[in-house]
Amino acid sequence: MDWLFNFPHMDDERLRALKKAIDEAFRTFTRGYGDGLEAFFQPLQFFLIQSERFMTHTPWPVIITMIAVIAWLASRNWKIVAGSIGTLLLIGYLDMWDDTMKTISMIFVCTVMSIAVGIPLLILMSRSNRVQNVINPVLDVMQTMPSFVYLIPVVMLLGIGKVPGLIAVVIYAIPPMIRLTNLGIRLVDKDVLEAADAFGSSSWQKLRNVQLPLALPTIMAGINQTIMMALAMVVIASMIGVQGLGQPVLKAIANQYFTLGIFNGLAIVGIAIIFDRVSQAYGHRLQKHREIVHG
Repeated sequence: MDWLFNFPHMDDERLRALKKAIDEAFRTFTRGYGDGLEAFFQPLQFFLIQSERFMTHTPWPVIITMIAVIAWLASRNWKIVAGSIGTLLLIGYLDMWDDTMKTISMIFVCTVMSIAVGIPLLILMSRSNRVQNVINPVLDVMQTMPSFVYLIPVVMLLGIGKVPGLIAVVIYAIPPMIRLTNLGIRLVDKDVLEAADAFGSSSWQKLRNVQLPLALPTIMAGINQTIMMALAMVVIASMIGVQGLGQPVLKAIANQYFTLGIFNGLAIVGIAIIFDRVSQAYGHRLQKHREIVHG
């Protein structure tokens, strides 16, 4: 009966040889193309640095006013605006303003990058079942892979710094946006698409003028989830050089600074609530508008 409990596996020497070959191939690739990859991501680094510089060097009343205006335009809800202002004032009062601005700039760049990378993929997925069947397993792996694992190849390729951390965050956060946007485009009413065909719309015109506008509420839900997952990755990304609220939390863990960790953790929660309430309110407004138009 022992054979029932002895699962067949690869010979230890062959397994070690396989792992060694893969590791060596990755090291060779890193040595050969690492510099080229760093040069490729230079524009992204410039964008992130400029965004961070704007958020940290702009006077705090201007930043709070700007965020309040954005919250109002998106939500048309004074409670959300007041909550956003109160949260930011409390963050500043507790001396976490600079780290919070660095985190917000990182989330902003991460969201922009996720949209730029995700839109071409989701358009391909929405138009082809074959492409969807190929991409879906990749998204499954990206969503279930432990977040620490993303740091390994990124750090080996690009080293320690802001850009590697940002790329790791984007890889972790992008799947919900792709999935939800693809779903939103596929769920557009067929009668509406037939009407667009009757008016002689091309496939690109249907996508731009019909499918994407009608899928906007679902797209906003995907962006909301991307932002939430990016914020959840902030502390882990701080391990490889991403500045912001994650670094004080990491420092608190290493040195047992209870209040430092709790305050910065609550600041992350506060920023997450602001992003969540504003984006959700905007999505609900889009949904109501669509119901009125089609009602």
